[in-house]
Amino acid sequence: MNIATLHYYFPSKEALIRGVVGHAMGRFRTAFDPGSRPGEQLAAQFQGIRRLAKYEPELFLVMGELALRSARDPAIAAILSETMRAWHEILVTLVRHAQNDGFVDKRLDPDTTASLVIATLSGLFMVPIANVPSDRVDKALGQLEGFLGLK
Repeated sequence: MNIATLHYYFPSKEALIRGVVGHAMGRFRTAFDPGSRPGEQLAAQFQGIRRLAKYEPELFLVMGELALRSARDPAIAAILSETMRAWHEILVTLVRHAQNDGFVDKRLDPDTTASLVIATLSGLFMVPIANVPSDRVDKALGQLEGFLGLK
């Protein structure tokens, strides 16, 4: 692909980054095999992350690089902030519904729990995924599932 073609589809750096983040988040959404009940949907989120970490580690590498770059680039920071806010809202909703169905400990605050999940996963994947053994991903997600009381 030449630069003219790239500029045709992505007229600015921000448009390109939005496209990359959109593609990555699309992969995250399609990797989940939601169950019919909220607790199963939350568990499916963790299983989807496990699959992506194993089979598409480059997604985490790209998101980690963008997160690091966002500290120096306000445009990237805004795009990632918007993405994280949407992810947070989805997790809050899943946790709340899973609590209502008895899948997750009712004593947990959904907002705080969503923040913990995002912080844990973001931190885990800030290290290049090639240096993160798959059992480390499984262990971290298992700890989160235990914390949530996922049944």
